[in-house]
Amino acid sequence: MEIRRHAGVRALVAALTALGLATTAQAQQKEIKVGVIYDYTGPLAAGGSIASGLGTKAAIDMINERGGIEGYKIKAIYADAQSKADVAINEMTRLLDQEKVDIVMGLFSSAHCVPIAQQMDARKKFMWANVCVASAVLKDKKLQYVFRAQVHSDQFGAASCTFLSENAKAKLGKDAKDLKVAIIYEDGPYGAGVASGNETTCKALGMQTVLKEGYAATSADLSSLITKLRRAQPDVILHTGYNPDITLFWRQAKEQGLKWSALIGHGAGYGQYDKLRDAFGKDADYIYNVDPVAAQLLNPNSLKAGLGDITKEMIKRYVAEIKDRKVDEIPPHVSMGFNQSWILFTDVLPRAIKKYGGIDSEALRKAALETDIPVGGTIQGYGVKFFPAGSQMSGQNERSSPVVMQYIGGDTKIVWPAAIKTADPVLPLPKGHTYGR
Repeated sequence: MEIRRHAGVRALVAALTALGLATTAQAQQKEIKVGVIYDYTGPLAAGGSIASGLGTKAAIDMINERGGIEGYKIKAIYADAQSKADVAINEMTRLLDQEKVDIVMGLFSSAHCVPIAQQMDARKKFMWANVCVASAVLKDKKLQYVFRAQVHSDQFGAASCTFLSENAKAKLGKDAKDLKVAIIYEDGPYGAGVASGNETTCKALGMQTVLKEGYAATSADLSSLITKLRRAQPDVILHTGYNPDITLFWRQAKEQGLKWSALIGHGAGYGQYDKLRDAFGKDADYIYNVDPVAAQLLNPNSLKAGLGDITKEMIKRYVAEIKDRKVDEIPPHVSMGFNQSWILFTDVLPRAIKKYGGIDSEALRKAALETDIPVGGTIQGYGVKFFPAGSQMSGQNERSSPVVMQYIGGDTKIVWPAAIKTADPVLPLPKGHTYGR
């Protein structure tokens, strides 16, 4: 009898153990389905979108290799927007309705981001914007389920003008009030948003805006714009565009003999130094770019312990992915795609699961609103805290910040803000430069 009882206990223990193992296996198999939308083909692909996508993929792979998030593995479903807004919207719909994803993230183009954000919010689905910068994505929209840790375009526009104001007298020998600025931009939400920030800040700082003009990013000819710039004779050109239209502008500017003391770009195509050097060689030297900083340019000692090692791993994986292509520069888009993903996976999602019981949109929304990462707590240096619902920029990171970089001889230098700069700006263009006066 005693033997049978012990045998029965052993059988029960075995059964419970087997059940426990099965339950554990099921728990380990829990998934967070994430729809990742980028432009993997079309003109935006080489302008930063592929780099952004590879940064995002590196973060997803690294998190899964570490065991996932609170018992969940990330199941990523990658979608190609093909550099077309209608395709991006269709892919969002497919991801939600057919793939049943829990989160939609990614998005390079602001022209895609603006309509998708509104549709996601109307459906009460959680969206995490990695790269698109237009302030119009969130400004005055009162969205509740859309969040962006990334810098926004008003900040881009303000940064370049502030940089100029601080350097006008010392570098150009002019007071800010005597500085003539031209603002040119692709006329989508991204370009228009940056241009608006340029115009507002430059005016507030007393600069003269001698021309402000937009154009279609798909334009085949910008010669009339260049003619207007030659007439206006600005000291500095503030340009916002994608890779194809930037290339067209530079080529036609050279053909028509347009000169300037400085040209400041704002992300997107200007964040692709390797592409600019491939197309224009040394003529790409001394161009400025306003962007969230590429993480590898920062001193890791200024960041939270361990973030420097994460940056190294990100770069290692990016280089391995593009081994069949030439790499002169690791574009900042890699850091953008990775950093925003890392914030979501290591800060927001664990809180949603542990504190709010899951990964539904409401749990994610509540968890995001409690994010409180101090400056130095991300690989790009800035902190994260989101403006609350009801505010003008609800869902936007109030601690995000861009930098001004300058490309010199194959290297990227941080020239603003002064607290973290790695070089003094070369201003104006040196004598003998193709575009220098």
